[in-house]
Amino acid sequence: MAAYLEAALEDGDPALVVAALGDIARAKGMTHITSEMGIGSESLDRALSREGNLELATLLKVIQALGLRLRATPI
Repeated sequence: MAAYLEAALEDGDPALVVAALGDIARAKGMTHITSEMGIGSESLDRALSREGNLELATLLKVIQALGLRLRATPI
């Protein structure tokens, strides 16, 4: 999961990052993620779609619910 998300982040395309998060969340189980976040599965599925508009706060909650940590490193 971490390597897949890291590769998407390195690409720099926001749509790719959201798609990768969606893939990881679906693989881990949307029910688990939504219960961790306290939101409905439809809302999360919509936010993680290619047409979705994932806000930073939601992005951070999804990453935490997946058991991952977002880090910044120098280029």
